[in-house]
Amino acid sequence: MSKRRLSERQKGRIQSIQEQRRERAIARNAVSEDDLANLSILGPEILGTVVTNFGAQVDIEDAETDLKGRIVRCHMRANLDSLVTGDQVIWRFAEPHGVVVARQPRRSELLRPDIYGKLRPVVANVDLIAIVFSAKPDAFSNLLDRYLVAAEAQNIKPVLVLNKVDMLKNNAFPEINKLINDYQFIGYDVLQVSATTGEGIAELQDYFTGQTAIFVGQSGVGKSSLINHLQPEANMSVGELSIGKEKGTHTTTVSRLFHLSGGGVLIDSPGIREFALTHLTQEQVINGFIDFRPYLGHCKFRDCSHNKDLGCSLLAAVADKKVLSTRLHNYRQILLSQESDR
Repeated sequence: MSKRRLSERQKGRIQSIQEQRRERAIARNAVSEDDLANLSILGPEILGTVVTNFGAQVDIEDAETDLKGRIVRCHMRANLDSLVTGDQVIWRFAEPHGVVVARQPRRSELLRPDIYGKLRPVVANVDLIAIVFSAKPDAFSNLLDRYLVAAEAQNIKPVLVLNKVDMLKNNAFPEINKLINDYQFIGYDVLQVSATTGEGIAELQDYFTGQTAIFVGQSGVGKSSLINHLQPEANMSVGELSIGKEKGTHTTTVSRLFHLSGGGVLIDSPGIREFALTHLTQEQVINGFIDFRPYLGHCKFRDCSHNKDLGCSLLAAVADKKVLSTRLHNYRQILLSQESDR
């Protein structure tokens, strides 16, 4: 029996109901000023980091006391700003759960629009966005460029991580080799690793040392397997590729923060097959293509659309092979998708 396809309006209604339930659950578990006063054992205010956000409660890692590193399940104070994994907070220990009383300013945040177009943070205080891709499931430059534009727009350094490099023997996937060459030509770092053989894992660990990074990418590219290499105690579940469609199965349901055995911090986020950019302006999108930047503002006409315009500096750069034609195509596709989504 085939599954019934839902209309966009039905999907929106379901999303709205789920969001309302989530907000009611958070409100029920929030701690008011009266609740705080009634707690018999309430520790001093100390610093901590959000390791996982379950919606109504959060796990906080102690960052200050003699028990530094312990994880404590906490309620959130009423009217507290929204929390995401990676947030630095002020919290107080209590039994049976602690209480988060304030959120520290964020130095960076990765945002995504929800189904209504409202921007919501995914993670906070990250230095690197590690975009993981592989030969299977198929990698597409359009999806990689969406991640790159999102990273550039939010001033978070991106790095491309090719997993399952062991599959590339005997030039089995020439399109992957082309992607590697293309993005290195643009100027991005491309790390080649294998969670199966361990190839490149040490180099990946060195790259993350002293940084807070987030893994993003399609489900099935092996993010959880890489985490298990970088932090063996993580014990992340690993999903198989869906039979026939060769798409990954979701194994991560909430964002989680891990301290890497060789130093550095890694946040794993739920698998994302698409990365909407509807919240970005056309100027933000085009500036997210770093290889376009030297040619912007040099076209014959100020309102150049970079399509078939006479005297277009960007089209000339493509003709001179200074800019990849696939990148200009992907830029146009992103603009078209924005128009259709709005």
